[in-house]
Amino acid sequence: MSSLSLVLWIAAGIALQLAIWLGIAFRRHWSGYQALRRRATDPDLPPTASPPEGGEETAAAAWPGFRSFRVERKTFEDAGLSVCSFYLVAEDGQPLPAFLPGQFLTFRLDLPTASGSTEAVMRCYSLSDAPRPDGYRVSIKRVLPPAGSDFPPGRSSSYFHDCVKVGSKLQVRAPAGHFHIERSAVPVVLIGAGIGITPMLSMLTWCLAQQPGREVWLFYGVRNSREMVMKAQLQAMAAAHPNFRLRICFSDPLPQDVAVRDYQHRVRIDVNVLRMQLPLKPYHFYVCGPASMMESLVPALEDWGVAPARIHFEAFAPASIKRRAAMNAAAPQGATDAGILVSFARSGKQIQWQPGDGTLLQLAEAHGIAVNSGCRAGGCGSCQTTIRAGEVSYRQTPDYDPEPGSCLLCICTPKTGVTLEA
Repeated sequence: MSSLSLVLWIAAGIALQLAIWLGIAFRRHWSGYQALRRRATDPDLPPTASPPEGGEETAAAAWPGFRSFRVERKTFEDAGLSVCSFYLVAEDGQPLPAFLPGQFLTFRLDLPTASGSTEAVMRCYSLSDAPRPDGYRVSIKRVLPPAGSDFPPGRSSSYFHDCVKVGSKLQVRAPAGHFHIERSAVPVVLIGAGIGITPMLSMLTWCLAQQPGREVWLFYGVRNSREMVMKAQLQAMAAAHPNFRLRICFSDPLPQDVAVRDYQHRVRIDVNVLRMQLPLKPYHFYVCGPASMMESLVPALEDWGVAPARIHFEAFAPASIKRRAAMNAAAPQGATDAGILVSFARSGKQIQWQPGDGTLLQLAEAHGIAVNSGCRAGGCGSCQTTIRAGEVSYRQTPDYDPEPGSCLLCICTPKTGVTLEA
């Protein structure tokens, strides 16, 4: 064989290998494109869910009851010193289970009372970082009373800010919650207003680390730069990741706040901002913020044409969110045109429940019935209430296992006429 023939054979072999590699790459790209196209034409198709790395170990490693944690670090995240991050490590030094980005921790706090004693209170706070085996982070905003009101400041947030120091011990239940992002190729839009940014930070940090090729938008709304948390970190992530688009919305900028440099939109987040910015793609929307935003934005997304299956939300305050799916659902057993009768025994109130009234907790709050609550997602057990008569239905499987003969008001609705000890 001549030298020329040998060179030609080698060149042909290289060309064949290159063609095979290009064919495989094109097939993978085409499969991804077709999957995305199918999602665009079938908006109710859920994201392809698979647990995050270590997800299979989460259930086995999650501890029962409460576990002692130590505050390793305490850091303010905003110029107004109203949001503080607490970095927690387990007292026993054992690795921590991974959690699903967007979930929360439940704390059992011994809060001081006016009489000088303490009162055990349950409170839930979203994890604000991606999962890691050596610690957790929660970012807590000090809740101040409305200007000119007689309401006291938030008890638990004031306790964290004023009494929890570096080295303090806290009793913590394992991560829980149904509001979390899935591993998927589907593009996502994260929307956080006020302290509703905390679960979005967890989702965003995890996405950029685990799925850097995934398209992610973050719309973050606050009044001005004094209230914005982790500004430098967010800007650094946006600069480092071309698939991440950051959109800051200020509703009341300070004189020193400069458009484009400090914020992109002078407005409260609403569907019009999203319509102006987002291309037509099968996005999944994750929304968290104050009740006023949730009550307007979630229905507006549905009116825009976003399928209910692609809208995921969590409210940090009492909210009554009207969803078309709930309004159009079949009436529960025992329902009449007047609704289902719900009796609150201790309060002495009887109320007709309609599907649009939401959960039993939302019904109670709308009629001035005081019910202790924490997570509002079936994870902490704070709203556990005895059922004197009747039956209830759960909207989702609770993370907290209620005692026999009781229910979690935050995630259940009446199945028949029901009498509650509240």
